[in-house]
Amino acid sequence: MKNEIKHLSHSTYRCQYHIVFAPKYRRKVIYGQIRADIGQILRKLCEQKGVEIIEANAMPDHIHMLVSVPPHISISQFMGYIKGKSTLMIFDRHANLKYKYGSRHFWCRGYYVDTVGRNEKVIKEYIKNQTEEDYMADQISFKEYMDPFTGSKNK
Repeated sequence: MKNEIKHLSHSTYRCQYHIVFAPKYRRKVIYGQIRADIGQILRKLCEQKGVEIIEANAMPDHIHMLVSVPPHISISQFMGYIKGKSTLMIFDRHANLKYKYGSRHFWCRGYYVDTVGRNEKVIKEYIKNQTEEDYMADQISFKEYMDPFTGSKNK
């Protein structure tokens, strides 16, 4: 079960975090094939560190994750690892992105993290429903988005 207390040889823990991080300049690049690749990359990197992904969702301009992190890894170590390694892997798979993101930075420098505690169910529901809420907000908005590189309007 995903909510159970975990054990290592000398510790018992339940360290769950809600994490949100975004591509540089909040560019809406997490679509289609890139979205699937980013999901695979994040799952692989979490598996390598022994981090369990409880819930995750890739929005067009940010990533939500609810994760269980072992106590021997600090959240700042984990975020540095996942953002750094995933950047290298994304640029390796999608070489054309190197030119859009100067100096090989894919993710923003910062991130949001919150400890879950007892409100895990609320956070899981929020992550699941985020897609619908963003879609409804886009329907209300009359902004016309332009590609900063080509100047063309995206729909």
